[in-house]
Amino acid sequence: MTTSSVPPDAATNARAIRLLALDVDGVLTDGALRYDGGGNDPGGDRIFHVRDGLGLKLLMARGIDVALITGRRSPAVERRARELGIECVIQGRDDKAAALTALLDERGLEPRHACYCGDDLPDLGAIMLSGLGVTVADAPDYIQQRADIVTTACGGRGAVRELCEWLLAARGELDDIIAGFETAADSDAEQKSY
Repeated sequence: MTTSSVPPDAATNARAIRLLALDVDGVLTDGALRYDGGGNDPGGDRIFHVRDGLGLKLLMARGIDVALITGRRSPAVERRARELGIECVIQGRDDKAAALTALLDERGLEPRHACYCGDDLPDLGAIMLSGLGVTVADAPDYIQQRADIVTTACGGRGAVRELCEWLLAARGELDDIIAGFETAADSDAEQKSY
């Protein structure tokens, strides 16, 4: 995200965030759906960006919960969530705002405690409801115009990592995280898969 594209109050809002909720197709993936030769959706073909995964793990390590809210159902989404330690996966929900509202109520949070990132019309209500509404660079213009922040990266191409790093920087935590990795590299720490 370029500094000029982020409203001045967004950094203040970032400090209140306790939950990052994400759409999947078009945000964690590039939005492409793959069907086999018989026209069947194998339900498992999703390509995720590894750097997005590390960004999400860094957020969770700093106490920000992560939830996935998607209109489609996919075993690949469940598997990726398990790999990353994301416990809240809501699939088959077209009304993302209603899903986000229920999730906030369940956790005793207010909308200002949520950051939601989506890329299309089904996400618009959740983007506008949350304390920090985010969309990706390749979202339609009318979604970008209504979001608080637009990433410079496209969905499935590191947009989530960009958002995670921005949130951590706005909270004053990114430099400490980077320093921790420098220290770990110096001491030959065990490498983890993300």
